[in-house]
Amino acid sequence: MSFVPQEIEDYCIYNSTQSSQVARELMNFTRASVHGSNMLIGEMEGSVLKFLIKLGKVKTIIELGTYTGYSALIMAEALPDDGKVITIDLNPETSKIAQSFWDKSEHGKKITLMLKPGLEALAELKGEFDFFFIDADKNNYPHYLDWALKHLSPTGVIVTDNTLWSGKVLTAGVDKQTDSIREHNEKARLLQGYTKTLLPIRDGMYLIQRS
Repeated sequence: MSFVPQEIEDYCIYNSTQSSQVARELMNFTRASVHGSNMLIGEMEGSVLKFLIKLGKVKTIIELGTYTGYSALIMAEALPDDGKVITIDLNPETSKIAQSFWDKSEHGKKITLMLKPGLEALAELKGEFDFFFIDADKNNYPHYLDWALKHLSPTGVIVTDNTLWSGKVLTAGVDKQTDSIREHNEKARLLQGYTKTLLPIRDGMYLIQRS
């Protein structure tokens, strides 16, 4: 869902740095041929992610929720040659699609896929990371945020997608997923020592950085 009229979003995309050819091919293939293509982030979100990664001189990224790999590729394109994206997902079929497109890109070598449940994968990772993109199972959003906060580098940024959830977050008790997103948003709001902003881009992007 987008809270901005499509023609306005299209105008914004037109006036932003354009996606690479491989990224566009992946987006078009996903929209045309893959079930659940509404899970794909939009080009505007991708543009924001790349901007933040470049601005923050990010080198290490954790992504929760790979789907067909568009966001991982977009972020890898913004990294320096020695940068790394670790992306985590459960679905072997969509992950195969992702890998097939990453292999077409010179930036694909920066991407490592962990094919297992999110919390299980995170338990295997050590150290600090510069950037987190949370876009996986909504019920675990609060847990993913907790882990990211503990492993965030001093100048790191956390971005969580779908934090407006088609507007359902305005009402408590709608369903478990909505309540989990509301819990994530409240946790973020109450954080001390962090700068936070919830942007109405697409279905909501929550940005968090240490102050």
